[in-house]
Amino acid sequence: MTSPTEPDLQLDLLMGRHLRLGWWSLLLFLCAGVALEALHGFKLGFYLDVSNATRRHMWTLCHAHGTLLSLVNLAFAASLFHLPHPTAKALCWASTSLSASTVLLPGGFFLGGLWIYAGDPGLGIALVPLGALALFVATLLTARMTRR
Repeated sequence: MTSPTEPDLQLDLLMGRHLRLGWWSLLLFLCAGVALEALHGFKLGFYLDVSNATRRHMWTLCHAHGTLLSLVNLAFAASLFHLPHPTAKALCWASTSLSASTVLLPGGFFLGGLWIYAGDPGLGIALVPLGALALFVATLLTARMTRR
């Protein structure tokens, strides 16, 4: 029986990291979806009033992006052992960028809806472009690693 090599250990660690992040964040954002449905079901004004349409929109985007990014983390974890020639540096950057986007994108939408100013989202919305950039970097690096 042979011992695992350093790259295999790194792939195992990254796979575990993204499996945990994917499943736990999926649970979190699915619970957020249930909470949004409850706010809607109980007809709570701070969520349903016309003056709070921005909040409703931001929190729906938080739920949708968070759920999708959770699934992307699971797909990333599942694809790690199928990358033809991953480099440690590219893997590290892709993993870090994907993890950052999983926090920044939905977090920016949530914070943007938490405080609304004259129908505009709060300052937390500034995290969204950073999260989008991190997702772009993660996707580009992962796509480049699929080349043979």
